[in-house]
Amino acid sequence: MGSIDNKEVASELLPFIRVYKDGSVERLMESPKVPPSPEDPETGVSSKDITISQNPLITARIYLPKLLTTQPDVKLPVLVYFHGGGFCFESAYSLTETKLMNSLVSEAKIVAISIEYRLAPENPLPIPHKDCWAALNWVTSHSASDDVIINNEQWLTTYGDFERVFVGGDSAGANLAHYTLIRAGNESLHGGVKIFGAFLTHPYFWGSDPVGSEIKAIEEREKLAPFRVWKYLYPSASDGIDNVMLNPFGPEKPSLGKQIGCSRLLVSVAELDLLRDRGILYVNAVKESGFKGEVELVQVEGEDHAFHILNYESENAKKMIKSLASFLLQ
Repeated sequence: MGSIDNKEVASELLPFIRVYKDGSVERLMESPKVPPSPEDPETGVSSKDITISQNPLITARIYLPKLLTTQPDVKLPVLVYFHGGGFCFESAYSLTETKLMNSLVSEAKIVAISIEYRLAPENPLPIPHKDCWAALNWVTSHSASDDVIINNEQWLTTYGDFERVFVGGDSAGANLAHYTLIRAGNESLHGGVKIFGAFLTHPYFWGSDPVGSEIKAIEEREKLAPFRVWKYLYPSASDGIDNVMLNPFGPEKPSLGKQIGCSRLLVSVAELDLLRDRGILYVNAVKESGFKGEVELVQVEGEDHAFHILNYESENAKKMIKSLASFLLQ
């Protein structure tokens, strides 16, 4: 590798990140970070940044809708949200994720907490997955009044309805949401809370065998971002690209119907997205697995991966937010 700004490059995962020999990481695709707001001028939503855990360091941005100024005793659904970015870039504090959360909280009238999990490659996979599970447990611990909660968050204890807890995420964040659902189906959450529903938006799943309209040639498949991201960030993963965390349909596939720990599931895909057919396969696999809950698939034509985040002012993005809000309100 050459050098950039007099620093030697150790490796690259283009166009996403560049790692230098001194251990520093340059993230090439992040949107700018923005501060929280006591009242967002567009939506009236309030937000603040909080610490979930000091060791390891896990933080979050929590959101409240405006209606609480006039309805102080109301209890609202709780959404635990995981941002996308290939496990290695983006942030709960970025402009695009904050815009998404403000819009969704305003539309659905929920308490939302967007998790700032630790990023790879400094924190190798599956650390982001473990952080998200720990964060979800911390949120649900607020449901039990006799529990001693570290870093107790008043917005959760005052306004959270722990009978209606949701998890959600986009892209890699949807992969993280799926991981938490499988763990919740096998382990108990703090306070005995059950996840009511989950939405996976443009979920990042992949595998060695082509699905649907995916490219068939092995050499070409290995050039695609879903393959390269996983191989670069988790080279030691058992079964490689067919690791169960990335490929729910691989050699070690879970029994989705028995292990998905929620009662309602919404999966959204976009027509032009490379990951589209995997999302559809996931929905069909859940339905065929004997899942006892409700499963819904939303397909958006003419759009690509994460369009509702990257083009947040578009009409289709606004429709997408309404669709997610409607799911959270049912």
